[in-house]
Amino acid sequence: MNYDVVVIGSGPGGYVAAIRCAQLGFKTAIIEKYDALGGTCLNVGCIPSKALLDSSEHFYNAGHSFAKHGIKLDNLQADMAQMIARKNEVVSQTNSGVKFLMNKNKIEVHQGVGSFIDKNTIQVLDKEGKTSQLKTKYTIIATGSKPSTLPNIAIDKKRIITSTEALTLTEIPKDMIIIGAGVISTELGSVYARIGTKVTMIEYLDAVIPFMDRTMGKELQKSLSKIGISFKLSHKVTSVVNLGDSVEVKAQDSKGEEHTFSAEYCLMAIGRRPYTDGLGLDKVGIQTDKRGKIPVDKHLQTSVEGIYAIGDVIDGAMLAHKAEEEGVFVAETLAGQHPHINYNLIPGVVYTWPEVASVGLTEEQLKEQGKAYKVGSFPFRALGRARASMDVDGVVKILADKQTDEILGVHIIGPRAADMIAAGVIAMEYRASAEDVSRMSHAHPTYMEAVKEACLAATDNRAIHI
Repeated sequence: MNYDVVVIGSGPGGYVAAIRCAQLGFKTAIIEKYDALGGTCLNVGCIPSKALLDSSEHFYNAGHSFAKHGIKLDNLQADMAQMIARKNEVVSQTNSGVKFLMNKNKIEVHQGVGSFIDKNTIQVLDKEGKTSQLKTKYTIIATGSKPSTLPNIAIDKKRIITSTEALTLTEIPKDMIIIGAGVISTELGSVYARIGTKVTMIEYLDAVIPFMDRTMGKELQKSLSKIGISFKLSHKVTSVVNLGDSVEVKAQDSKGEEHTFSAEYCLMAIGRRPYTDGLGLDKVGIQTDKRGKIPVDKHLQTSVEGIYAIGDVIDGAMLAHKAEEEGVFVAETLAGQHPHINYNLIPGVVYTWPEVASVGLTEEQLKEQGKAYKVGSFPFRALGRARASMDVDGVVKILADKQTDEILGVHIIGPRAADMIAAGVIAMEYRASAEDVSRMSHAHPTYMEAVKEACLAATDNRAIHI
C-alpha cells in the first residue's frame, strides 16, 4: 500500500492534517490504534467533558437559579447514569462525523498501532495481531498525549483516577480530591461540585489556573468557591493511598507541615505528557527531549527528512485547535505553499462557568519582559445583559502597549468567554489598538459590550458604564 502521506493518530491534529492533505491532492492514509476515530479530544477529553459540563450546569441552575426566573421544580435529582449516557451519545455522533469526513475525502483508515520500520515504511499491528505495511513519502506524527502523574503515585483507575475514568463514573461520589488546579482540574471539579460532590483541590503552586493571567485565577477561585469547591494552594502532595473504599492523600503546606485528606476518589489532574510509546522512533533516529517531546524545525519537520510532528507531541500548548493549525500548516508546506502560525495568538480556554479565555501576553509576562503597558478592565456585573441572565461574575481585562495602544493581551472570565475570545484573536491578528476596538459598534445588550468598555478603559480611562 503506497501513499503520499500517512498520518499516525486521528485526533483533531491528525484528522485535520489528513483532510487538508487530501484536499491538496495527496493520496492519504491515517492510522488509529483505537476502534473509534477522534483521539483523546473527541473520546476522553474536550467533547465528553463539555457534554458533562453542560449537563451539570443545567442541573445546578435548575436547583439554584430557576426559581428566581419564575421556574419552580420539585424533587430535583441528578441522574448520573443518564448524564454519562448522553455524553456517550455525543461522543458517538462526533466519532461518526470524523468517519464520514474520512470517507468523503477518500482517506484510507487503518486500525492498529503504527510504528516505523524505516523513514518510508510504517507497520500497522491490529488488535488481532496481524501486521501490514504502508509505504509513504511523508509521515505526520499526531499521537497526542496521556495523563501525567507524580513519580511516587500509581494510578490504579479505581480510586486513584485520571480524567479518563472521571468521565465514566455512573454514581455521584460523596467527595473527591483533585490534585492540581489547572484547566482539567477546574473543569471536572465543576462537574462534580455542581451535582453534589464535595470537591477539594490540592495545588502545588499558589494560584488557580496558575499559567493564565493571575487576575483570571483569582476571579475563578471566587466563583468556584461559591459552588462549594475548597482549595489548598501551595501544597505539595507526598502520597496517595487506596484504602479500598476511600483514598488517603497526604500533602505538605508551604511551611512544611503535613496534612491528611480523605475522599472516595482522588483525581490526578496535573497535566499531560506526550504519547510516543510504540512508535519505533529509534528505528528512524528520532530522539525525544527530556520532557518526552519531539523536536521539530520551523516547518514542523523532525530531525528526519519527510517525517513531521504536530500537536501534543511537540513543544507548545497542548490544545486541540493548536494541533489543527499545525496539521494544516504541514499539509500546506508539503504542497509548496507558505502557511503561517502565530503561536502568540493561540487562545486558551477553561470551560468552567464562568468560562475563562485568554490570548496574547499576561500581565505577569509583560512585567517580566519590562514592557510598558496599560490595563483596561470592565466587570460583567455592570452589563445589562449579564444582569438579565444572572451571569454577573467575571471581568474583561485588556492589556495594551503604553505608547502605541496596540492590544497585547485579552483576558476574559465571564459568560461565553470561550466564544468572545475570538474577537480578541481577530483584533490582535490585525494589530488593532484598544481605541480601534472601542470605536466599533457593539450590539446592545450583549456580553461583548464588556470588551468594548474594557478597551475604552484602556484608552484614557474612558469606560462609559462604570
